[in-house]
Amino acid sequence: MRHFLAYLLIFLSGFFIAKFWYQTKETNHQKEEIQVVLNSIQNLNKLVVSKGSLSEIYNYTDSKKYFYDYISFDKKAIVSVNADVEVGYDLSKLEIEVDTLAKQIIILKIPEEEIVISPNIKYFDLQQSSFNSFSKEELNKITSKSIAKIKNSMVVDNLKEKSKNRLLQELSRIYQLSSIYRWQVIDATNSFLLRNIKD
Repeated sequence: MRHFLAYLLIFLSGFFIAKFWYQTKETNHQKEEIQVVLNSIQNLNKLVVSKGSLSEIYNYTDSKKYFYDYISFDKKAIVSVNADVEVGYDLSKLEIEVDTLAKQIIILKIPEEEIVISPNIKYFDLQQSSFNSFSKEELNKITSKSIAKIKNSMVVDNLKEKSKNRLLQELSRIYQLSSIYRWQVIDATNSFLLRNIKD
């Protein structure tokens, strides 16, 4: 009987020591896993930018006519615009929630694209008459129109596409990381953009 109690005591001691050992190991592994996930998400907090430069020539003409169009006072301007363009996403504005218990990464909001145009504008062949001259407001309007023309150009469209592709590359890291640790990524934005990554 004494031998049986001694064996039982040794067995129970071994069982509890093993249980304690594996539980501690599991907790440490989980903490390490969570730390890796959080650090990887924090590393995304940067600016993803595509850059380009372009030149445009903008022609502006205006006429004031009098006496049934017999007399005309014209003014015209040729505007040269050289611009550096940046299109990007500020990933510090990316809103992500991490549920460590459910092992979920929830993407709440993707930032809007930001377009920054740094123009260098020069006026050539500025012609005007005393009866039809350029006001400061008109010159500002011409400048605004020339910048708007750049914003709607094919070059900017290409930069938008490049920037979006770079954004997808950065966001795909979250999906790669989640598959390694068997976490689930939940798209709470209902974004077509994120559906492209999943597919």
